[in-house]
Amino acid sequence: MTASAPGRAAAARAGAGTAGAARTGLESSTRDGVGASPRRPDGTLKAAGEFAFSSDMWMEDMLWGTTLRSPHPRARIRSIDVSAALAVPGVHAVLTHEDVPGEKRYGLETRDQPVLAADQVRYKGEPVAIAAADHPETARRALDRVRVEYEVLEPVCDPRRAAFDPDCPLVHEEAVGAHPEHNPGGNVVRRQPVRTGAFAHGAGAAELRARAAAVVRGTYRVGMQDQAFLGPESGLAVPAPDGGVDLYIATQWLHVDQGQIAPCLGLDPDRVRMTLAGVGGAFGAREDLSMQIHACMLALRTGRPVKFVYNREESFFGHVHRHPATMRFEHGADAEGRLLYATLEIVLDGGAYASTTAAVVGVASSLGLGPYEIPNASIDAYGVYTNNPPCGAMRGFGAVQACFGYEAQMDRLAAELGLHPVELRTRNALSQGSRIATGQRIDMPLPMAEMLARSRAMALPVAREALPDPADPRTLPGGVAGTSRGEGVVRGVGYGVGLKNLCFSETFDDYSTARVRLEVVGGEPAVLVHTAAAEVGQGLVTLQGQIARTELGVERVTILPADTSVGSAGSSSASRQSYVTGGAVKAACEAVRRRVFSLVRERGLAGADHPDDDLALEGGTVVSAGGEVLAPLADVLGGAAVEETRVFRHRPTRMLDPTTGQGDSHVQFGMCVHRAVVDVDVDLGLVKVVALDAVQDVGRAMHPRQLLGQIHGGSAQGLGLALMEEVHVAGGVIRNPSFTDYLIPTVLDTPPMGVEVLEHADPHAPYGLRGAGEPPTLSSTPAIVAAVRDATGRTLARAPVRPEDIVGVEH
Repeated sequence: MTASAPGRAAAARAGAGTAGAARTGLESSTRDGVGASPRRPDGTLKAAGEFAFSSDMWMEDMLWGTTLRSPHPRARIRSIDVSAALAVPGVHAVLTHEDVPGEKRYGLETRDQPVLAADQVRYKGEPVAIAAADHPETARRALDRVRVEYEVLEPVCDPRRAAFDPDCPLVHEEAVGAHPEHNPGGNVVRRQPVRTGAFAHGAGAAELRARAAAVVRGTYRVGMQDQAFLGPESGLAVPAPDGGVDLYIATQWLHVDQGQIAPCLGLDPDRVRMTLAGVGGAFGAREDLSMQIHACMLALRTGRPVKFVYNREESFFGHVHRHPATMRFEHGADAEGRLLYATLEIVLDGGAYASTTAAVVGVASSLGLGPYEIPNASIDAYGVYTNNPPCGAMRGFGAVQACFGYEAQMDRLAAELGLHPVELRTRNALSQGSRIATGQRIDMPLPMAEMLARSRAMALPVAREALPDPADPRTLPGGVAGTSRGEGVVRGVGYGVGLKNLCFSETFDDYSTARVRLEVVGGEPAVLVHTAAAEVGQGLVTLQGQIARTELGVERVTILPADTSVGSAGSSSASRQSYVTGGAVKAACEAVRRRVFSLVRERGLAGADHPDDDLALEGGTVVSAGGEVLAPLADVLGGAAVEETRVFRHRPTRMLDPTTGQGDSHVQFGMCVHRAVVDVDVDLGLVKVVALDAVQDVGRAMHPRQLLGQIHGGSAQGLGLALMEEVHVAGGVIRNPSFTDYLIPTVLDTPPMGVEVLEHADPHAPYGLRGAGEPPTLSSTPAIVAAVRDATGRTLARAPVRPEDIVGVEH
């Protein structure tokens, strides 16, 4: 099997050296299988700066595309005049909503987003017109000449007002959620209640409150976080002779992109052929479309390849962000620290379009109690439309916001009852056999008590006073700038635990397809693995090779480019690809192996009288169960190739009941425990994270080195949300759309991270694995903020924590 012709053509034009590796397959040359840590096949190219990312692609005769975006968060469009733009020399096309050849709207779950704004704009930065020219600056100058007459309207910016004020203007006059039974109308995309215990029978909080020895209430806020991937949105659309288009794109989900793009172009899906280009980070933001339809429209209109590359400011407007949340919690516990009840209200700001808001609400509501046994619960989660920037998927997906709230509540309850924070959590810990608020039973190992004990027992960092040079600014809050002198520096310790669903939930048909081919090349057995799964930096290309080597016993494994010529692999999100694509590759390899054993019998080779259970593939040979070499694979195959395609699905899930919130909505659960140690300058409001140690159960460590990278990376993103990362939005306008003003942790902000990995296998998952990339992002944020509370004694009910929150300045 070879890469498609369009794939090879793009490779030839994508740049020297890189294109060959990026487009003609990634070959693994080590013998390492599952459980080992082989080198990434794309790692050397990336480390050397030679890997072709999507923004590196080019073709002869290529045009550049650009986008005109709304300057207003809410306005009616009275008219659009592109005549002056078309008169600019070098401009080949200027398109508006009138030029969309097919359906005018698209959307990841709800088709509520216009390809180009027609009658109104709903957020600042919404695309209004697009242009293609022979130089990007020419295209930008042309769009500057497009005349749009707006009637500016007052934007809806307060999500609570959008949710609860009947007089609030509608962001969408005909808003329909992804699941109508969960959509009460108005500006609410989805409301999901969950009722358990006494609340399910009509009781109120008052009678439960009377039974509690300790009651704590809190209002918590989580700001809008950006995925902050380093590779901006980019792609290359190439018109094809059949009237279709070939799109080379950095995305997380090739087939769902195809399913949205094709109807808007008025084409059958098989005429929109997609190939994954090099992805420079994703974290959820590339699940939604950005420039895909625009590039294809311009390519089809001009008959020439069209490339888009967003700059950093445009990227902030061009993709979704993490949902900001306002949450109200109340918890009650008895004198022994047993949780009696909880009430929660979670309001998530979905921004102008639905994206994944309905699903985020489902996660936030179902996991709103966290990893704790609470017999009585009343949860109401809302996702709402506003005229703020659209929000959607980001690592943690609704569970991050809830986790910040419930973990703050656990610390407050522990203080109220005079218990150590770990002790309170241990007394209420979920375990295998427990049920979460939706009634779903946890039928896999969940060793939370063990994880908490291990976290508490990990060695603490040396006291600052015991350092060789306690005055070294590198050891102080504020760092090398020497802002802090150490006089007001106080140390604090905090813990965080998070419960995350893994794989897609609520009846989503979550599957992956893999095609595996075994043949003899140059006298050696070789394996080709082909899936549409997006490698977004998580190491999936490595894992697919490990599985093929484990199952087929062949050293030489090549991972073909991900494209739509093979069946869907779903999205590289929800910590699901190791599970479902790993499962699909495993299943296809098993089918190939059975075919090989059939050939052994058909050809009367040594071992022909052995049943399959007594045969194995190892080292490029067929061996007996006792390890005896029976035949080289080259002899078994001869000139034939064995190829199998398999689809892998995990067990089914259910929608949450729209009234009670009951239902087995999730596939698998993951958990991480963090302990953070911080030094805080309480006079200046500066924080240095001294240590951020994690304990995580991963079921099976498929690639231990990459696993540590996932835990470290997730922890670092949680650190960013705790202390510095926030998209500041005022009046619907992003105020800091740059990496100068939107701050992300650097190597100087990232502390040592001790990690303990547990491997309690999930019996339902391939190899017993469970996704590992998201749980660290949940627990790291509340652990760090808890440590700052411990150092300062302040409530700190908002993430990220700002210096003025620490020093008590009003804002």
